[in-house]
Amino acid sequence: MTEAQDVFKNIQRKPGLQIWTINKMKMVPVPEQAFGNFFEGDCYIILYVSNGTTQSTDIHYWIGNTSSQDEQGAAAIYVTQLDEYLDGSPVQYREVQAFESAKFKSYFKSGLIYKKGGVGSGFTHVETNTYNIQRLLHVKGTKHVTAREVEVSWSSFNLGDIFLLDLGKAIIQWNGPQSNRQEKLKAVLLAQDIRDRERGGRAQIGVIEGGQEEASADLMKIMKSVLGQRTVNLKEAIPDDKPDQNQTSIVKLYHVSDASGQLLVQEVAASPLTQDLLCSSDCYFLDQGGNSIMVWKGKGASDEERRSALSRAVGFIKAKKYPSNTKVEVMSEGGESAMFKHLFKSWKEKGQTQGLGKIHTVGKIAKVDQVKFDVMELHAQPKLAAQERMVDDASGHVQIWRIENLELKEVDRSTYGQFYGGDCYLVLYTYSRANKPQYILYMWQGRHATQDEVTACAYQAVNVDNKYNGAPTQVRVVMGKEPRHFLAIFKGRLIIFEGGTGRPGVVNPDPGARLFQVRGTHEMNTKATEVPARASSLNTNDVFLLKTQTVFLWFGKGCSGDEREMGKAVADLLSEQDKQNVMEGQEPAAFWVALGGKAPYASDKRLEKEVAPHDPRLFECSNQTGRFLMTEVSDFSQDDLDEDDVMLLDTWEEIFLWIGNSANQYEIQESYSSAVDYLKTHPAGRDTGTPITTVKQGYEPPTFTGWFNAWDAHKWSNLNNTDLNKKTGGGAGTSYSAPGGPGNIRSHNQRMSSSISNAHADEAKPSGMQNSEQVQTPNQLRQGEDPGKREDLLTDAEFENLLGCSRDNFQRLPKWRQNDLKKKAGLF
Repeated sequence: MTEAQDVFKNIQRKPGLQIWTINKMKMVPVPEQAFGNFFEGDCYIILYVSNGTTQSTDIHYWIGNTSSQDEQGAAAIYVTQLDEYLDGSPVQYREVQAFESAKFKSYFKSGLIYKKGGVGSGFTHVETNTYNIQRLLHVKGTKHVTAREVEVSWSSFNLGDIFLLDLGKAIIQWNGPQSNRQEKLKAVLLAQDIRDRERGGRAQIGVIEGGQEEASADLMKIMKSVLGQRTVNLKEAIPDDKPDQNQTSIVKLYHVSDASGQLLVQEVAASPLTQDLLCSSDCYFLDQGGNSIMVWKGKGASDEERRSALSRAVGFIKAKKYPSNTKVEVMSEGGESAMFKHLFKSWKEKGQTQGLGKIHTVGKIAKVDQVKFDVMELHAQPKLAAQERMVDDASGHVQIWRIENLELKEVDRSTYGQFYGGDCYLVLYTYSRANKPQYILYMWQGRHATQDEVTACAYQAVNVDNKYNGAPTQVRVVMGKEPRHFLAIFKGRLIIFEGGTGRPGVVNPDPGARLFQVRGTHEMNTKATEVPARASSLNTNDVFLLKTQTVFLWFGKGCSGDEREMGKAVADLLSEQDKQNVMEGQEPAAFWVALGGKAPYASDKRLEKEVAPHDPRLFECSNQTGRFLMTEVSDFSQDDLDEDDVMLLDTWEEIFLWIGNSANQYEIQESYSSAVDYLKTHPAGRDTGTPITTVKQGYEPPTFTGWFNAWDAHKWSNLNNTDLNKKTGGGAGTSYSAPGGPGNIRSHNQRMSSSISNAHADEAKPSGMQNSEQVQTPNQLRQGEDPGKREDLLTDAEFENLLGCSRDNFQRLPKWRQNDLKKKAGLF
């Protein structure tokens, strides 16, 4: 422990990564340039400190496939000691090679490289500017990339994946004919990362399209000089692994105790789980159907229980006969991960206060003190716009259509705000941002509308969306679950009738007595909802309008003056008759008779509806075998929104579906039902009426962008003039680009192949006879060159290929962004 403490003293508690390997049972620091390289025969400990305001800390220990049991045991002990040294606040993760968590992979944006052997076998980590290298990397993955060292032979290749032949001063990327554009782009980024971090930028990268090898004859000549002539047919493509997050709706909570001197694991509850099941004096396992085990350590648990939590979880996996690569996550009370909290139906942080503008459900005793909305705060704080789900102050233009005979029929403006449960409506809201029109298309679905009308509503939404060239953000609104902005645009005039229709000329049947619940404190957050006309529908915290031959306006004891005023205003919209004000507890007999007699109703003291402080989560979506699957993107940023994907952003109170410009058509069609399935199968028992909002690439509203740090509004437009957005499936002439990487591959290779040939020739020379001048790289200055202006020496075609954009677009970028692109291109 003393040795460990000596190592721990050198730990820097600043944002970023620190990595150690286990060498002769000791923790040895890994140099930064070797981050992302993992020897299969070793174990590693990774410490990550986030850059957020709270500076959360995570510890991962990584187990190589051929590491020894002794090394694995030592790593587990060091992790426990490191956790204690950091006061028990970090979340601990057990990572197994090839089965790493999304969070772990997110630290290594360019990918993971698995290297043969281990430090104990005499191997060393990366040495910068060492060129005496010959290896073949098998690259797999699109969102999270892994590269494994394989035998340098044609027998290692297949038709569906990408391979990097690394020759020190030359890196040749061979793209399988069946690989896709995104895989190729990720492999380019990995090759660049190897060049920049391991070769000091002094390596050439060339790309061969496996379906058109004759177009890269010089590069193929080099490959054959290393691999020999290809005498066998290449193997068929290896299917990619399924997305690593298979949502299971069954989650079980186990209580772990050693009070009797013997380990006892006892099932406590199954999903949906509530926070009050966790007792501070104990430890618990949360089992996600064998996909992962989460360990929760209460603050009052014994030291022995806390220290042995990790090893006991591994024992639990063995006892349950789960796969040995099952993920394990260990956390202390108060330091729970976002994923852990997402598995509970409700979660309250210590000292949590109520937020603004939460939506209430009928019949619940739930009240929130509303605060007048200040639209200027939205522009200053995008995160506030996202949290409050308000794109503006609701002063834009509103247009409403009703679905009639499966077609759109414009609604009379005098009836705006009146929604009938037997109808479906489209509400187009237009507002301005940066002097450009922005659109939100709300699809309001009545509870009693026919299935044909609901389908027609979705179909007509597509037509309206097309009319505006795909610019509108589409929001599904389930009756009774209207989001705050929807309420605000009707300025206190929103009335929801339980049934019937608003179609002109149609006489709705007289239901007799009608009861409306009115909620809100000002015109931005008020609505009236029809509820069953019986006493049990009343709520002591609200205003109700009872419409019979006499119109009663009933004020519950928990109402504020503002709520009473809004109640009176809405009552005047519902009926022009004189109202009889009734205070709770002073009701006349006629009031109870109209409601069918007295009955118990919600009359407890005012309660606040707690909305769990769940962190947002981003997923890449796919549907396979009829079951919803998703891959989580940890520590996400705007860069993780890939134009080839449909992404699901879960902010708990709202689900966003982000549609990339080149997303697969089938995924686009399936994305909505996938989002519904996600809510239905969520282990926390989520509300299936949660709003689902569709967002198109390039038209993101602030309610979406506010969940991302440092959103770049010009990111997509900066890339529009490059070939980065072209989606192809491989073959000749494939065009794709990455900052600092090849753009149009054929023209790039013509320029690069001679340099690579020379570089490879250098490798074959005896030591000390290499002619490094033959390899012209952007990093090597000619006499008289300005090191800050190397890009000026490039032709226009070279400029676009290396930097991924035209000179004009480059000049429009901020200086930091220009420098970032130049650095990635090796021009810095």
